[in-house]
Amino acid sequence: MTLAPMLPIIVEDAVSRALREDFGDAGDITTNATIPADATNRAVIAARKPGIVAGVDAALAAFRLVDQNTVVSVKKGDGTTVKKGDVILSIDGTARAILSAERVALNFMCHLSGIATATAALVHEAKGTTAKIVCTRKTTPGLRAFEKHAVRCGGGHNHRFGLYDAVMIKDNHIVASDGITKALTAARNTIGHMTKIEIEVDRLDQLEEALNNGADVVLLDNMSTDDLRQAVKINDGRAILEASGNVTAATVRAIAATGVDVISSGWITHSAPNLDLGLDFL
Repeated sequence: MTLAPMLPIIVEDAVSRALREDFGDAGDITTNATIPADATNRAVIAARKPGIVAGVDAALAAFRLVDQNTVVSVKKGDGTTVKKGDVILSIDGTARAILSAERVALNFMCHLSGIATATAALVHEAKGTTAKIVCTRKTTPGLRAFEKHAVRCGGGHNHRFGLYDAVMIKDNHIVASDGITKALTAARNTIGHMTKIEIEVDRLDQLEEALNNGADVVLLDNMSTDDLRQAVKINDGRAILEASGNVTAATVRAIAATGVDVISSGWITHSAPNLDLGLDFL
């Protein structure tokens, strides 16, 4: 899978907001009070634990926005596997600029590298099956594009980005629209021909109804592995089948082995632990 870079306008906007939050109205009063303005240094951002790198573009933007004269050399790019001690970025510039950008750069990189690392763990467990690991909309407000990019860095794939790019009929939609058939019919009669329709079911009899009414994708919510295998047989290739619910590194292999096409996990974006990275002056 080719790893496309994030759009610079999205990166710069989010990083600028993070820097403004940190600087406030007075700037970095600690660094400015203790470090001479003309002092220069070299620093590195290195891995303190093994993992998968993500968020390099955000870190580059942080150093550039604080001081455009700071020179940053990328040693390990997004999607790269690192071991403890590996240097990811080498930074040359004024000590003030490096110190002032440090926390924002690391906040992005540690968080996003953690997501990439967690995703890679699930991808590894599903290796040898046909199932793709995908994320969900359970993301940090304002950081969805970054977190979905991090999932791709870890070898995963993206689900829809928002409410606007695919129809996803969930249980409450089904209740509010008076059933699966009515919900699917209304959606098909409303949307354009380029838009896919997914519907969530939690019973096998609902799967039959969804397939008979033209669902493109069916989300099998919190089904047992036995039911997932049966769902694959019932489906017989008619729709894309997505399994969701209780997906962990311990369970994902068994889920993937049922033959589903996609496994979605909210955990990889909303609960993945940060990857421990650090910035040190040389």
